[in-house]
Amino acid sequence: MQNMPIHRTRIKICGLTREDDVDAAVHAGADAIGFVLYPSSPRAVTPARAGELARRLPAFVTPVLLFVNATRDHVDQGCSEVPNALLQFHGDESPETCKAAARPYLRAARIPPGPAGAGFDLLKYALQHSDAQAILLDAHVEGYGGGGQTFDWTAFPWSHPHLSASSRLVLSGGLTPANVIDGITLVRPWAVDVSSGVEMSKGIKDRTKMFAFVAAVRAADALIDRSG
Repeated sequence: MQNMPIHRTRIKICGLTREDDVDAAVHAGADAIGFVLYPSSPRAVTPARAGELARRLPAFVTPVLLFVNATRDHVDQGCSEVPNALLQFHGDESPETCKAAARPYLRAARIPPGPAGAGFDLLKYALQHSDAQAILLDAHVEGYGGGGQTFDWTAFPWSHPHLSASSRLVLSGGLTPANVIDGITLVRPWAVDVSSGVEMSKGIKDRTKMFAFVAAVRAADALIDRSG
């Protein structure tokens, strides 16, 4: 018991399309599994397919449905197929649109890569979406995520109370087993979200990479425990 970590970063693995990948992600230690219900994505699944895959999840592993500028009917279809899902709005949805679903949700902030990221008003964005369970920080790329790019992790005041990084932020965008330790120790987020960083090809996950990613997150947690 003395060696149990105090700090524990939650892990979401997103963009899964196959049963074997869902099972491997769960066995690796993922806390949440994301299904992309954006038809234009190479990782897209239908609401019915998301339901099939989500029914494989054991208790306490959360299914997440990712939408991009979806119609209300499409959101309702996803919720019908996966009634216990957390929603993730990843497009240009307004706060009112997100709240209209009447379900717990994540709101993605699409931050420009490179120096331009510092111009993104993340504090204002977090306040605008104060009803979201968490703000997911992603790099702004074509295709609404999954582009394998990071943004400048030093551009924002992570300790600011409007951000509440350790309880309300999900770090995403270009994370891999090689860089996630740096991201966690700098940002101290509640959770991390990975997609392309654990893939063989778009929508096809690599079991070894998923296990390596989870191990790296746990290593970051251990570093934070030691540093206090």
